[in-house]
Amino acid sequence: MANVTSFEVGYCTHPACMALKGAGFGSRCFPSRAYLISTERSLHLWDTGYSFHFHDAAQGIYALYPTITPIHLGQDEPLIYQLRRIGVHPNDLSSIVLSHFHADHVAGLRDFPGVPVVCAAEGWNSVRALRGLSALRSGFLPGLIPADLTQRMTFVSQLPRKPLPSALQPFDEGWDLSGTEDVFLVPLPGHAIGHLGAFVREGDAWMLLASDAAWAHESIAELRGPSELSFLIQHSRSDYYSTLRKLNRLHEKKIRILLTHQASELAKK
Repeated sequence: MANVTSFEVGYCTHPACMALKGAGFGSRCFPSRAYLISTERSLHLWDTGYSFHFHDAAQGIYALYPTITPIHLGQDEPLIYQLRRIGVHPNDLSSIVLSHFHADHVAGLRDFPGVPVVCAAEGWNSVRALRGLSALRSGFLPGLIPADLTQRMTFVSQLPRKPLPSALQPFDEGWDLSGTEDVFLVPLPGHAIGHLGAFVREGDAWMLLASDAAWAHESIAELRGPSELSFLIQHSRSDYYSTLRKLNRLHEKKIRILLTHQASELAKK
């Protein structure tokens, strides 16, 4: 059995309709969440949210990122501070799992020196050499990546691959993160190359950390996607909707799905 603790680590603002068709042009706050996954054997972080390193990395041409998507981070909000307040320190962590390499998911990496990192090989390989406009278009800020990251990186394909419980269909296999079969990593393609999700078993129930597979729960429940303009920065429209249909099936089975940037009642505001 595992336990998941959610942290809001800053937020960005953007027109609601970019995240959900028909939600209007009004600006909305989209929290950036990170999660602490506790199992009987280990502690793992799921993404890092924003950090003050973001502002250092968003210089020169990269300053376009916060110009297009304004970032807000309180003085006490970086994940490293929030974890300290509950008695968790970097050396307590078995790994940081990166759902993908967009800046709002990796900005805190430098706050956790030496902690092993788990990610998808194709995700890392798709961004590692990007610079300038190519990096920006992929939501990647090279300055956020620690110099020794590759030395402490494990790819999900190196983890044991196991069948998933039938309750999690249409997903049938996943990578066992902790060796306890309480946390399984799965591909959720569409938003970014190598985009990952995590099934976590809390008691008798499963939940899915779905990262950016959708930006609003209405998308999952109603199969209503984001603005078509969003696919200028997302990897694959066809893969996105294929993943969304799978999430819809989970939703119909009452499996809890947590989204990194979910804003409450987005479509109703």
